[in-house]
Amino acid sequence: MKKISFAFVIFLLSSVIALSSMHQGDHKNHGDIPFKKAMDKMHKDMMIKSSGKYRPETVADCILPERLKQPFQEYVNQKQIPNLLLTGGAGVGKTTVAKALCNEIGAEYLFINGSEESGIDIPRNKIKNFASSVSLTDAKKVVILDEADYLNANSTQPALRGFIEEFSNNCRFIFTCNYKNKIIEPLHSRCAVVDFNIKGKEKANLAAGFYGRLQDILQKEGIKYDSKVLLELINKHFPDWRRVLNECQRYSSGGEINSGILATFGDVKVMILSSISKIKTFLKSESGWSPTWTTMLVVYFAGFMTPLTIALF
Repeated sequence: MKKISFAFVIFLLSSVIALSSMHQGDHKNHGDIPFKKAMDKMHKDMMIKSSGKYRPETVADCILPERLKQPFQEYVNQKQIPNLLLTGGAGVGKTTVAKALCNEIGAEYLFINGSEESGIDIPRNKIKNFASSVSLTDAKKVVILDEADYLNANSTQPALRGFIEEFSNNCRFIFTCNYKNKIIEPLHSRCAVVDFNIKGKEKANLAAGFYGRLQDILQKEGIKYDSKVLLELINKHFPDWRRVLNECQRYSSGGEINSGILATFGDVKVMILSSISKIKTFLKSESGWSPTWTTMLVVYFAGFMTPLTIALF
């Protein structure tokens, strides 16, 4: 039986990645624009039931880089939350972390979506009434302002600056936003700013972690799935976990997520998945080693690159 080195596996997968990079421009320029617009609208209008049902309730269960998770866990351990500004792309876990922090310390919290309630009446009425009152259960009080970058920067945000100081003894504020440059500087200076950016070396572990979480969700929901399709969904939307769950919900309407949906991803992506699948088959026949899709996913997302591309099989 022949021995296949791990370096050779990396070489094969990096060749596939290189092929993907060579075609990336064409894939972006010739995408199905009407389809993309329709999917973007669906993403905004619909929240998959599973993304709420399986939302992590503790910081430990959140899929985050360890350097981000550790400070949040310290807040939980100390039962104290500072004013926070959580910033980063859509679906990376900002709102989930905010709610998990409140749940774990037993805080009473008021949740406001800034994209739906952005006017000056929100702080004057709802927030002020909540923050100024004492909890009946003696619990800590927290105001979560989701999508705070939608809040009016000339009226609502300046009012919140005053509330942070006025109610500092009774209430904490957690802001989440996609674009921190749309949050006024006085709010930045009054909060601990946490950027949910993902560095290159962290991408593989997070993708593998979410792949395992997604498998668990689909198994609990009794939905059949093709592993390579899950791999591609994660690759396509990384690191927007909410979008991945939404897409799984859409594709699983027939009770199964299979390779039939790959046509919507473009020919290049289908070629990549086919090549990775062939690598798995080759490794098994030559060495008896059949790596899991999780292993292949980690190597793929690790970003190993080589200038040499080869025609695979």
